[in-house]
Amino acid sequence: MEIVLPAEVKKIISVLEGAGFEAYAVGGCVRDTLLGKTPDDWDITTSAEPQTVKGLFNRTIDTGLQHGTVTVRMNGKGFEVTTYRIDGDYADGRHPDSVTFTRSLAEDLKRRDFTINAMAYNDAKGLVDLFGGRDDLSQGIIRCVGNPSDRFGEDALRILRAARFAARFGFEIAPDAKDAMREKAGTLTRVSAERIREELTKLILSPHPEEVRTIYELGITAVVLPEFDAMMETPQNTAHHCFDVGNHTVAVMQNVPAERILRLAALFHDVGKPVCRKTDREGTDHFIGHPAVGADMTRQIMARLKFDNATIDDVKRLVLFHDERFPVNRRNVRRFISRLGREAFPDMVVLKRADVLGQSDYMREEKLSVIDDLEKTGKEILAENDAVTVKDLCIGGRDLMEAGIAKGPEIGAILKELLRCVLDSPEMNARETLLEEAKKLDAKYRAGSL
Repeated sequence: MEIVLPAEVKKIISVLEGAGFEAYAVGGCVRDTLLGKTPDDWDITTSAEPQTVKGLFNRTIDTGLQHGTVTVRMNGKGFEVTTYRIDGDYADGRHPDSVTFTRSLAEDLKRRDFTINAMAYNDAKGLVDLFGGRDDLSQGIIRCVGNPSDRFGEDALRILRAARFAARFGFEIAPDAKDAMREKAGTLTRVSAERIREELTKLILSPHPEEVRTIYELGITAVVLPEFDAMMETPQNTAHHCFDVGNHTVAVMQNVPAERILRLAALFHDVGKPVCRKTDREGTDHFIGHPAVGADMTRQIMARLKFDNATIDDVKRLVLFHDERFPVNRRNVRRFISRLGREAFPDMVVLKRADVLGQSDYMREEKLSVIDDLEKTGKEILAENDAVTVKDLCIGGRDLMEAGIAKGPEIGAILKELLRCVLDSPEMNARETLLEEAKKLDAKYRAGSL
């Protein structure tokens, strides 16, 4: 695959070379181009020191001067330009204690994590590949630059990055790298929850979320997501399942699109099962109450990993309702959508279908048929704008007060009762009908029977 540099990257390299310095595109952008992919970002490495880089370009941002990085702005885009460097010791297993600038590209490349990320390119010199990165790309291998134990010891997050790259590209991790990952897994306790969250999320959103099995086998989830270990170790002795909870979960992740909320909901949908498992006298397992327990566990886990509250709420909602089963008719589906939320309904259908596809063949066609009916009925309800929330009612709190109902908690209670009526009988969602019903409810409220 020929590497074609963007015009801005060519210009930056040309300016640096014109001033007597070396400069190359480096890292992920070279890797992705060789794979025939379009890079998200183009990074440049150079022998010029940061202050020199700043002096050569009109618009720069001090991105990380202590680590040698300056962002050059050109044509509305930002390009990180980093000075060749040698990293000192990593006492905290996360950051180098010191950074020394060097004039040697080879020294800079050998500090990088994996061979596929340690290649550089410019038009004059071509590809600089000192560690066999191009061969590893063609063979589909994630291999460390130099000694794997050293690389993972420098930054423990690289342990998760190795699995994430394997998941992204469908590559195998080299055996010596796997050994070092297992050896160093415990050092991930030094890494911030935010960094772990980002790597886990990227792995889960990759084309190969099943790579989560690898990090389980290497003892990594025991450190960063021990709840998954419990899932992998919980059998499901029931006609409905052919996998343990963990491998069922992997199958569900594979059967939903690579969308953040859906993949996370797939990961956590059965997280409560290990806690709730009961085995009857016949040896059949039951997991009564696992959605509610799982929803609470999901909230705790995601908070521990520093997810934002909106994402936690969206995922928790899908976990809580994923196992709801009822006769499919318009009344029941309206009630379900009302409890679940209008926006979450399409994702819920996808999750339910994936859940069934991750089970045994037992009653599969019947289960999928019910989900098809649920989806069809729900789409009709949403398309026809049936009222499913208090906000959808033809009247609101102000209308009730104008009708003589006292301001206060009674208003909210009456509106909730009106919604229940409309969920059962959509034709009641008319102003006069609701006001008449509200007056009856007001009388019950004042009598203490509501």
